[in-house]
Amino acid sequence: MTDSDEKLLQACRRGDGVAWEMLVKRYQKLIYTIPRRAGLDEDEAADVFQEVFITLFEKLDGIEHPERLHAWLVTTARRKTWRQISRRRTLQQPTDSAEAGEKEFENLPADAPLPDEVLMKLEEQHRVRTALNALDERCRKLLTVLFYSVETPPYSEIAATLGVPEGSIGPTRARCLQKLLKTLEKSVD
Repeated sequence: MTDSDEKLLQACRRGDGVAWEMLVKRYQKLIYTIPRRAGLDEDEAADVFQEVFITLFEKLDGIEHPERLHAWLVTTARRKTWRQISRRRTLQQPTDSAEAGEKEFENLPADAPLPDEVLMKLEEQHRVRTALNALDERCRKLLTVLFYSVETPPYSEIAATLGVPEGSIGPTRARCLQKLLKTLEKSVD
């Protein structure tokens, strides 16, 4: 079972380096993905990532609702991403702002999701990964093999890999999915 954000934040406030590493590791994919999905290159995304965690470090004692750290980090990442995009546009922007707006609109793919939709999807993926990591090892391994593999292997292979009878995979999967659902429901509260 992993520590809650609140416990990790409290430990970070006491100067616990391991807690800081766990916190960064927990959110690194989500925070890095926000600027990448917004169109920033790897270096710019790394800058945003770094700025987010520097800001968190500077404001550790000022975060009033540690249980809402996830939302704080996402909001901070979005703001720093927007600032980075604004800086880039300022450097590259044509003199006529109407022309710039039209150019930007033309470059959007017709079927591209809107940034808020993308962010919501990223947050949901993060919630699922966090809940999956909170499960016991057996459930985590089984659900990872079943749902995170490019091609789901046959049950015989899964049974051999996990060292369980083939007939137990279906019922175990159902119990593990129930545990995952309960963990996800708790994370919404």
